[in-house]
Amino acid sequence: MKSILIIFLVATMHHFSAKGNDRIREFTIVENDTLTYTLKLALDEKGQPQYFFRNIFTPVCYTNECKPVHINFYWDLLGNYERFDLPKNKVLTKVDHDEFRQEDYDKLQDILAQPNSIFADLKMEDLITKGTDDLSDSVDAKTGATLKTIKNHVIDGAVYTCYTLWHIAYGTVVPEMKKIIETYQSDALLHRLLTSNNYHYQYWAMEKVMDAKGNVKRTFEPDIEKVIDGKNVFIAKNTLQRLSSDFFSGQKRQDWIWQTYQRSPYALQISILKKLNTIALDESLKNNLKSALAKSNDEQISLIKKILNP
Repeated sequence: MKSILIIFLVATMHHFSAKGNDRIREFTIVENDTLTYTLKLALDEKGQPQYFFRNIFTPVCYTNECKPVHINFYWDLLGNYERFDLPKNKVLTKVDHDEFRQEDYDKLQDILAQPNSIFADLKMEDLITKGTDDLSDSVDAKTGATLKTIKNHVIDGAVYTCYTLWHIAYGTVVPEMKKIIETYQSDALLHRLLTSNNYHYQYWAMEKVMDAKGNVKRTFEPDIEKVIDGKNVFIAKNTLQRLSSDFFSGQKRQDWIWQTYQRSPYALQISILKKLNTIALDESLKNNLKSALAKSNDEQISLIKKILNP
């Protein structure tokens, strides 16, 4: 039995009709000779992009039967899958036509939230047990995956649905979203993304405002300060490492990095001290470092001494 999967979009507005057409931009995506669909970009009242979404209708076909799946998908502005919901009066069903329970919807969200799913390495035919026309809870033996492993990635009775929806969430639409958002690039958007809580946005925006040597466009320097002084220690450390030493020149900036050091978690404090070892310090910062020695631990003391005695 050869499985047939047909995916297409019905360009309905179900959940979003109240927002009006002026708040939705529509883009026609041509995936291949037989598949064209509508991708939508939601805008705020100022016309600024907020998120992408699709109103999806896809028949999931196995053996000689197809079951319709109506679902809405949402991505952030860089094509990172975020969530799904269902159009009014629509439900998801399994092979035996049983409706999804709440725990099934919760598990589907968990499945779709995994960009590195085992589905990435599987083909549709791998979901069928060889020599039968039956939908399998496992996959073909050639994948080396065991039933126990696959159980964590599927919903019983809805293997094809899980597989199909995951490939839509992480399919060729993702690079299309990235192309679209490039056309919206502006200083206002970059400021907004740099100061967001979405680290994907922050990394993307930093590539636009920082050159290969770590020099930052002047108007974005306050945003970079906020990234370093933010709650995400990982991106703060990465940003510190990438910045040029010139970013930290001048007493005002050095007063700021010292204040940041004092309120930062330990891991970031260590990264700041390592960065200061590459910077020409003014007397005020040197004195602050000297005064900190008495309250520092061995690792901090060692780093501070290297800074003060290069």
